Amino acid sequence: MGRYDINQKLLEDYNDVFADIMNVFLFNGEQRVNESDLHSMKDKSAYRHNGGIYEQERDVTKEWKRNHIKLAIVGTENQMKVDKISPVRVLSYEGASYRGQIADKQKVLCPVITLILYFGNTHWKKNRTLYEMINVSEELKPFVNDYKINVMEVSFLTDEQLAMFKSDFKIVADFFIQKRKNKQYHPSKDTIKHVDALLKMMSVLTGDARYEDVQNISKGGVKNMCEVLDKISEQGKAEGKIEGKVIGMVLTHASYGRSDKEIAELLNISEEEVFRILKENSN
Repeated sequence: MGRYDINQKLLEDYNDVFADIMNVFLFNGEQRVNESDLHSMKDKSAYRHNGGIYEQERDVTKEWKRNHIKLAIVGTENQMKVDKISPVRVLSYEGASYRGQIADKQKVLCPVITLILYFGNTHWKKNRTLYEMINVSEELKPFVNDYKINVMEVSFLTDEQLAMFKSDFKIVADFFIQKRKNKQYHPSKDTIKHVDALLKMMSVLTGDARYEDVQNISKGGVKNMCEVLDKISEQGKAEGKIEGKVIGMVLTHASYGRSDKEIAELLNISEEEVFRILKENSN
């Protein structure tokens, strides 16, 4: 499993965060699920394609138990873009989960639920059901089961829904809601409980590695998103100063008539970087 995949799953794998997601999206904020009721499980299955066997695994899956009674198996999937094949993908995940319960000789199967956490800034308009993916005639519809997916449009949560969250997921959701509405982000002062996991998730979802780098440049750690953005800003200024010095030295050496190769060797940078700097700063 790649580092990218692992980093986007770390935050949701904490029981307090997962319980929070369930309580808001399944029970409209009612505190029905306790973190102690949740138990991590591997939810892997396989499928055949073109003669090969491929493994598939949901992002995070938990068993919800109370008094040793299994109430449900709940999985989450993170999406930044609309995935047109999601109905079939979720169908295969959930089918494998039911099949696994049968293999475990469970007399009564518990329900399997998948929540797609969609962080895009446009509505999920395509393929929420299996019927939208297949060409089925009216006379066959009575015999072809439809299948719908549960898409949670995080960026479109209302203020009331956002206020229901109690965990670090509220901070993540607030970021994407603000970016969709205002294109800018005014950081929350809410204390982050799982700092490393939250920053790694933000780095993956935004494609901005600076969030993950904050942990490396912050000696005393960070407590909230205000401090995170301050550290990113400080790092940007420092990198800007370094870049400015390099540009100045390249231009100075070039004014002495030195070649790109000579400048690169003197400054320990690539010839391509020297060429770029000279091109961008030419009159």
